[in-house]
Amino acid sequence: MLRVGVREFTKNFSKYQNMEMVEIIDKKTDEVKGVFISPKAAEKVKDLLSKSKKENIEGILKFAGIANGEFGDMDVQDIKRKKREKYYE
Repeated sequence: MLRVGVREFTKNFSKYQNMEMVEIIDKKTDEVKGVFISPKAAEKVKDLLSKSKKENIEGILKFAGIANGEFGDMDVQDIKRKKREKYYE
């Protein structure tokens, strides 16, 4: 991935528009300030982020309600239905 300074990126923005990704750094501290993603790659990145977020939420929801005894003697189907009602609707 190409790494450019903040000033260079802002001065020559049109030069970097067609690149898929550009890492923007502070040259003094070598600290990453951001990442520019082209419009072509933006949809892919959005899909990856939403998929990752959904997987994380589903992983957490597997255990939601178990610790506080909310689901008591319910079977799996009833628990899934109740979670769907509570967290997705």
